[in-house]
Amino acid sequence: MEPPEGKAEGTPSPPTVSTRLRRIAGMAREAPEMAFTTLAHCIDVALLHEAYARRRKDGATGVDGQTAEDYEVNLTANLESLLDRLKSGAYRAPPVRRVHIPKGDGRTRPIGIPTFEDKILQKAVAMVLEAVYEQDFLGCSYGFRPGRSAHQALEALREGLMSMGGGWVLEVDIKSFFDTLDHGHLRSILDQRVRDGVLRRAIGKWLNAGVLEAGELSQPDAGTPQGGVISPLLANVYLHTVLDRWFEDEVRPRMAGRVFLVRYADDFVIVFEREADARRVADVLPKRFGKYGLTLHPEKTRLVPFQRPRHGPQGGTPTVPGTFDLLGFTHHWARSRRGYWVVKRRTARSRFTRALDRITEWCRANRHRPIAEQQQTLGAKIRGHCGYYGITGNSPMLGRFRHWVLRIWRKWLDRRSQKASMPWDRFNRLLERYPLPPAIAVHSTLRAATANP
Repeated sequence: MEPPEGKAEGTPSPPTVSTRLRRIAGMAREAPEMAFTTLAHCIDVALLHEAYARRRKDGATGVDGQTAEDYEVNLTANLESLLDRLKSGAYRAPPVRRVHIPKGDGRTRPIGIPTFEDKILQKAVAMVLEAVYEQDFLGCSYGFRPGRSAHQALEALREGLMSMGGGWVLEVDIKSFFDTLDHGHLRSILDQRVRDGVLRRAIGKWLNAGVLEAGELSQPDAGTPQGGVISPLLANVYLHTVLDRWFEDEVRPRMAGRVFLVRYADDFVIVFEREADARRVADVLPKRFGKYGLTLHPEKTRLVPFQRPRHGPQGGTPTVPGTFDLLGFTHHWARSRRGYWVVKRRTARSRFTRALDRITEWCRANRHRPIAEQQQTLGAKIRGHCGYYGITGNSPMLGRFRHWVLRIWRKWLDRRSQKASMPWDRFNRLLERYPLPPAIAVHSTLRAATANP
């Protein structure tokens, strides 16, 4: 949890908030078929204070330009006003400011940036909804859930593949999921568990809030903007019904062989032991998603043979299985140090290229800054890259990334001036004074075992 920047008068005690939410969670766990009609009483000034404490204070501003520092000047009064407007129905969801960030395939991904006050209220509502839905969500779901992470999803996938000796992997891509999520279906899904008028009214206002882009206001009739605090939870609620529950209740019992699902938000794969099972599900999956207004990308959704390599007749060349991507990693079979076939992961080519493109752009724009400042920023970028991609078996790609960062840095330092060049011998002497950190697999199981013998 991110600590609050300042302790204002009336700042709540987190245990008070936690006790209330645990009570809701207990009721949801004991009555899995019950629809909650009264949840708004859980949202008070104490919960809003806690929601404020959990928000980043350095994020981009929304359409009103208000920063966290501005809002904190009269924090308690602002939160009390926000609570009154929520409970009375006077709260108005401001439009989100839309920006675009590049994707690995050359396209861009739209991101919605709510106002800071909107982020606080969305977080508070999400905390209450989370107490309910965390009792319903299944173990196959890892995205944007407390105590779960992308690395856990990757490890669960690897362990499942190793225990099955590989199989048939259905790699699925939902086309523009966050932009096409159907509001009508979402409301019907929410009706099954949450019918509180205050919370549902707030959710409806966020779904219908306009989008401000390049000075023009639009009113989308579908989707939930990425970047909104409530969006990941609503996405999980939607896909829990569309995919997770359907897979567990209807797909798994009909399979002849073993099968498992790993999902992180809208990214998921299904692994089958038998090809016939895989092809049956691949045929029916587009119909299932189409029923809820979603479309699968025809080119990015594919069935990949991923069995453990085996030698051909009379000890010939082993069969070569395919590869697939999930969460920024390419999964493939390779020999371990002891000579066994194991599933390994390496940084996906698109993610690797995108990361280096960002390094290039930063070095180009900041090449005239002091060397010490450049060293500090580039070091942070290398550590951040390793913080996600530094998993067991990916050390070669980490080393390549650092190698190319050095080459890019030298290239743009060489262009600082036409008079003073930066040949490699001079650059290597500069690195002795301003070294960049090594590329370390921080999530390596071997490193963990060494640290905790």
